Amino acid sequence: MMELIISLISGAIGGNAAGGIMKNLSLGTLGNTIAGVVGGGLGGKILGMLGAGGMAGMAGDAAGSMDIGAIVGQVASGGVGGGVLLAVVGMVKKMMAK
Repeated sequence: MMELIISLISGAIGGNAAGGIMKNLSLGTLGNTIAGVVGGGLGGKILGMLGAGGMAGMAGDAAGSMDIGAIVGQVASGGVGGGVLLAVVGMVKKMMAK
């Protein structure tokens, strides 16, 4: 459960950061946050299933708590997932406006 929360929060931060960097794809603060949260959740799950964040998470689960490697992996995958989904949604919105 903690892994999901970390992914969602880092996804929201990643979505807002991506919106700030790519102003032409920004969806506004609320839109960036929503896209980031969804992207963070999906990104954390997908990369976890692929093994990018999963190995550190499994070691932490076996010990009964998360280690720093698992936390960093969840933050990275959530942030990247949030930023990527924001970019995709922003591009689709931009294309539909034409």
